[in-house]
Amino acid sequence: MLRRLALTTVVSLAVLSAVAPAATADGGTLPLPLARPLPLPVLQGEAGQSPARLTITVSGGGNAAADGTFELRCAPAGGSHPVAEQACGRLDELAGEGEDPFAPVPKNALCTMQHGGEAAARVTGTWQGRRIDAVFSRTNGCEISRWNNLGPVLPNVG
Repeated sequence: MLRRLALTTVVSLAVLSAVAPAATADGGTLPLPLARPLPLPVLQGEAGQSPARLTITVSGGGNAAADGTFELRCAPAGGSHPVAEQACGRLDELAGEGEDPFAPVPKNALCTMQHGGEAAARVTGTWQGRRIDAVFSRTNGCEISRWNNLGPVLPNVG
């Protein structure tokens, strides 16, 4: 999102700087100089990690260690998540790939009709500077894949 905003700003300024001299070529008054955009902040923590603050609630996993509510903080890794460092590492890996692990399965996706159990999870908080409120289940092949893709943020219940 921030990259897109920065790119739009740069392109807009380039177009305006090309148009402004042409508009004053008829001998009119010079336009006011364009203000330079402020640099966008880059939110980074330790070792290039992006800050995250997530609450992960898991139920129906059939495993007392997997079920419960966990806090995950990244940059630096911490909270009550049992494997916070690995979870933060996975989130950074997904961010580096440009993936949104919290996006829902597209409505027109063709998913295998398999059942991966009764486990369900809800993830809320902030990641990559945006609000997260995502629900996960294991009700079909797409949802199982989505859950597994977010391991170890979500526990292995399969």
